[in-house]
Amino acid sequence: MPEQNAPERGTDEQDAQGVTEHGAWGEPTPDAGAERQRLEADFLLAMRRAGSIMQLLGQVSAERIGINATDLNCLNIVALSGPMTAGELAQATGLTTASITGVLDRLEEAGFVRRERDPKDRRRVIVNLKAGPGLRKITPTFGPLVKAWRATAAGYSDEELRLLLEFQRRLEDIVRAQLARLRGDLDQRARSRG
Repeated sequence: MPEQNAPERGTDEQDAQGVTEHGAWGEPTPDAGAERQRLEADFLLAMRRAGSIMQLLGQVSAERIGINATDLNCLNIVALSGPMTAGELAQATGLTTASITGVLDRLEEAGFVRRERDPKDRRRVIVNLKAGPGLRKITPTFGPLVKAWRATAAGYSDEELRLLLEFQRRLEDIVRAQLARLRGDLDQRARSRG
């Protein structure tokens, strides 16, 4: 039985057709042979599937931890970025500062973060991770994932892992640029309406 909310998966032919119907998605590498075009299409679809599955994992993980997916994403950003202001977190997520206040209220109440006055500027509030029972709730949820990832990574050479890491960093740069582009489009639409 398919998992509820799992993305439908068509045949490889249907998936490839879906990619070729979107001319705005760019063209395959110039002068690429059929094999290269197929590999590029398969790789793009694999990344789309991975992104969709990661979103589902985030939703289920958040439920398991006892928070919502937006709060988990904000918690992850603080964990990855280190201490930051509420404004910086709002900017990183694209949420309003009012929404971030609600997120931080919930994360603080659940014991995941603490807000502290900036010693250099008492008007600013810095968000920090809070060691303790809240963060310990995360280990049973993500520990098995990290363990499985390490087992998979063990099958790759250092050189292969460096290549994968380089690709992942480039992909992150692409996604960040697209986030900025899309947010800019939204800001421009809002300005033109107002």
